Amino acid sequence: MSRKQGRVEVVLEFPIKCSPSILYNYISSASGLQEWFAHKVVTKSRTDYVFTFDDGQEVKATLLRSVNNKLTRFHFANSQEEEYIEMEIIIDELTEDVALKVTEFCNEDEKREIEEVWHTQVETLKDVIGA
Repeated sequence: MSRKQGRVEVVLEFPIKCSPSILYNYISSASGLQEWFAHKVVTKSRTDYVFTFDDGQEVKATLLRSVNNKLTRFHFANSQEEEYIEMEIIIDELTEDVALKVTEFCNEDEKREIEEVWHTQVETLKDVIGA
C-alpha cells in the first residue's frame, strides 16, 4: 500500500467465471458499467464519462487508459490528481481462471467501507454476467 496525505491504495481481486472479452465489456462500456457499477453512465466523448450513483451523486471521470480485454483506468473529478480507479482482468497462466483486480485510493479510515462496497458491486457484476 502506498500512502500520500493519509490516503492508501486499496487493491482487491475477485475471481469471475467468464471470458475476458465479456468482462471487458462490463468494465469499459457505458452500458456495461451501468449494469453493475453506477446507476447511470453517460459518455460525453471517447474519454469523458459522467457517472451517476444510486445516491444521486454525479461525478465526471476521464478514461486515462484502456487496453482491450485487459484493463480500464478512470480518474474521477472528485479525487486527488494522481489517484484513479483501475479495473484489470487477470488470467491465471496455469488454470486460465479469470479474475478482476480493482485498485482504488481512499482515506485509511474508509478502507473497510471501500472493500465492502467493491464486494457488493462485484457480486452484482457476477449476477449480471451469470458467473
